[in-house]
Amino acid sequence: MLEHLQQLQSIVVSGHRGWKSAYPENTLLSFQQALDLGVDMLELDLRMTRDDVVVVIHDATVDRTTDGSGPVGDYTLEELKRLDAGGWFGKVFEGLKVPTFEEFCELIAPYPDVLLNVEIKPDERALETADAAIVQLASRGELHRCVFTSFDATVLAHIHDKHGLKTQGFPGEQMHNYVPGPEGTISKMWAVGLSMKLLTPARVKEYEDLGILPWCYCPDDDQQVYYAIGCGSLLMTVNNPLPAMRIREQMDLLPTSFMPQP
Repeated sequence: MLEHLQQLQSIVVSGHRGWKSAYPENTLLSFQQALDLGVDMLELDLRMTRDDVVVVIHDATVDRTTDGSGPVGDYTLEELKRLDAGGWFGKVFEGLKVPTFEEFCELIAPYPDVLLNVEIKPDERALETADAAIVQLASRGELHRCVFTSFDATVLAHIHDKHGLKTQGFPGEQMHNYVPGPEGTISKMWAVGLSMKLLTPARVKEYEDLGILPWCYCPDDDQQVYYAIGCGSLLMTVNNPLPAMRIREQMDLLPTSFMPQP
């Protein structure tokens, strides 16, 4: 499924933490709304609780996106589930919870054509988190639609070398533990994520020449989407999917299928 991205000449829209601009990020509601809208991929962030459960949350602490405080890793799942993960975004969202990765997998099971960008957050348990998530995905037969992302080059290399899975990294200046040179971190990368500040036609060509797919984040208005298209970066991880989805329809750049054609 993922291999077909290399042949597509269309805009592929990835929902960043679900539909982040309209719903509380990394909640089941945010992911469901993005799925209902018709995104092609979901991006999500994984960390591990004190009692070894993989959960979907971005920050190292719960302070910003819940009514609690302190490091995610200090919480058991039961304690984490007591927190409100929606009220910070708006009163109407009060009562939403931090989802487990298992709950996320159950949510996306009815959407077999949706791709997954699984980001392992860089912390002291990142390798454990990656291994546990990969075991869960393998048991469900879902690895074929996943690419694994991290800002930690050590995590990226671990996933590439131990599991033989597709990875998305970032330019060296943005990564921890980046190993320079053609045999270093870049050799572990199947795709690269370019921020809008770093996205240029020359940077896209640089990675294309290396056989690495040049993706971008986050073009969230019309001008940014057109700029990304002009640079040649057609997979867009977005906080707001609406501009990219509207423009790709207008330009007839809709992907017809991710599955290779016979």
